Amino acid sequence: MVNLPCEFILWYGVPVIRKELAICLMKNHGLNQKEAAQKLGITPSAVCQYISKKRGNLTILDKKILDEINLSAKQIVKHGESDINQHICKICKILNSEGMFKFHIDK
Repeated sequence: MVNLPCEFILWYGVPVIRKELAICLMKNHGLNQKEAAQKLGITPSAVCQYISKKRGNLTILDKKILDEINLSAKQIVKHGESDINQHICKICKILNSEGMFKFHIDK
């Protein structure tokens, strides 16, 4: 069975984006796990799993994407979880345009 590109992004892309956002919210904006979870619309245990690398264990090294994650984290702190989906979609589109998922999409 062939997996759809969106299926791969759902299983691998979204968790790594959430992980990076959670880490950024905590390190750069001083939120604790519970506060970061509330801002991201996820559970504190999910944040714990992201931090302990049990979820979203891929690493983003691309500066353009990390800058966008930092910008999104800043906006999330300011506006809350109301627009989290827009931020995740925007980051995902950048990941896709940079070819981060190409090796799985082309299979």
